[in-house]
Amino acid sequence: MDKYRCTVCGYIYDPANGDSTQGINPGTPFDQLPDSWLCPECGVSKDMFEKV
Repeated sequence: MDKYRCTVCGYIYDPANGDSTQGINPGTPFDQLPDSWLCPECGVSKDMFEKV
């Protein structure tokens, strides 16, 4: 699964880890994150992320 990086703060979303701060289970691909998901570091939306 691909990792995605926030273009604002550099946070890396790793699907293997998910995002426990927003109830995202490990194994959740980036494209399956809800539209309401925000970067846990700086709060920007998914459209500010790029594949790494």
